[in-house]
Amino acid sequence: MGVLVKICGINSREAADAALRAGADFAGLVFFERSPRHLSLEQAAVLARLLRGRARVVTLMVEPTDAAVDEVMAAVSPDLVQLHGNESPARAAAIAARTGRPIIKALAVADSEDVVRAHAYEEAADYLLFDAKVDASATRPGGWGSAFDWQLVSGRTFRRPFGLAGGLNPENVARAIKISGAQLVDASSGVEDSPGRKSPEKIAAFVTAARNAPYTNVAGAA
Repeated sequence: MGVLVKICGINSREAADAALRAGADFAGLVFFERSPRHLSLEQAAVLARLLRGRARVVTLMVEPTDAAVDEVMAAVSPDLVQLHGNESPARAAAIAARTGRPIIKALAVADSEDVVRAHAYEEAADYLLFDAKVDASATRPGGWGSAFDWQLVSGRTFRRPFGLAGGLNPENVARAIKISGAQLVDASSGVEDSPGRKSPEKIAAFVTAARNAPYTNVAGAA
């Protein structure tokens, strides 16, 4: 099986349609008010209905309370939940139990120690998603278009599939897959014309480039 593709930050019908036409495996809906891709529960519910059954719907939350988790689950009923903050392994496991959904745990990476830290989440999460670590002054944990050194995960093995996020675009995704051996690639700002405004052309080009990338599952799950 080839690499899986996730388009994150879907915030319009046009973006959802573009992701579906391109054949994305996952479509991410963002619930984080400081993000230009943030959705209301009502907006997300409409998009989820459009996407359901055609791509796996992922709700992205950052250190959510139980009440916030419950609200999103009731409104969207996603296929997976992505945790993109500093949630502990125990908290990730608790949210998995509360929702009954698989968990994608995003992990910020700047050096090899950050990659090693991912092993602590192998029981709680179903996918590990390595993203670029942002500056301490950043107003949100992702979606800035910056990448980390993909060599840091090259040759690594985990008990769960792992993916790459951060700075991926149609021009570099094939190289990222080749270097890292990632089983999942996730694009948001890299398929936009401006923050929060998805480009159907870039979405199509990203999915095509990822599908055509030489994929050998070099790292993979142990």
